[in-house]
Amino acid sequence: MIKLTNASRLFRTKDLETTALNNINLTVEKGDFLAIMGPSGCGKSTLLSMLGMLDSPNSGDYFFDETNIAKYSERKLSKLRSSSIGFVFQSFNLIDSLTVFENVELPLLYLKISGAERKKRVSEILKKMAIEHRSQHLPQQLSGGQQQRVAVARALVIKPKIILADEPTGNLDSKNGEEVMGMLRSLNTDGTTVIMVTHSEHDAKYASRVIRLFDGQIIVDQASDVVREVQHA
Repeated sequence: MIKLTNASRLFRTKDLETTALNNINLTVEKGDFLAIMGPSGCGKSTLLSMLGMLDSPNSGDYFFDETNIAKYSERKLSKLRSSSIGFVFQSFNLIDSLTVFENVELPLLYLKISGAERKKRVSEILKKMAIEHRSQHLPQQLSGGQQQRVAVARALVIKPKIILADEPTGNLDSKNGEEVMGMLRSLNTDGTTVIMVTHSEHDAKYASRVIRLFDGQIIVDQASDVVREVQHA
C-alpha cells in the first residue's frame, strides 16, 4: 500500500539546513497497525506528515498503491489525500460552531457527495462509533473521549484506505485513552490500516508493529511484543 524508498526531508533556512528524515525505507501493507515511536525531535511528525501527503520528500520515492507520488503537485496530493486518508489528531480539531453531525459531514462536502449519501454515511458512522445520540450536540458539550470518537468518525466517513493518528490519547485521561485505543484496534481488526505516532509504550502495544526513529532514521522495525486484544461485546 505504502512504500518509501530512500526518502529524505530537509528543512532549510538562510543560515541552517536540518535533516528531519534521512534515507527512510519503509513499507506499510494493507491491514497493518503501525506505531511510530522515538524521542522528541527524531522525525516522527515529519514522517507522519509525509505519509499523510501533507509534505513531500526532497529526495527518494513515495509509492502509494504502486504509484510514485513523490513529485506530485499539491493539488494532486490534496485530491488523493482527501479521498484516501483519514486523520485523527491529539487536539481533536473539531469546529466548535458545528454540531457533531456537521463536523463529521464536513469532509463529504469537500468531496461533493450528495446530500442523501452524506446523511446516510454520517448516520452509519455515528452509530458505529456509539455517538449517534450526541449528533446535535456541539463539541464543547462532550467529554474528551466523546470528542475523540467524533474525530475518528470524521476520519472514517470518507471510507479511507488509511487512518493516521497523531498522539490520539495525548489529551485524554487513562479511561478514555483505553477506550480510544481499543476503538482503533477494533477498526484495524476489521481491516482498516492504522498508522499512529505515540510516545506511549502502553499505546504502542495495541499495534501489531512498531518502528523507532532516532535522528531521522529508522533504528528498529519489529512486530509488537504484545498486541492487546479487543474485547467484543
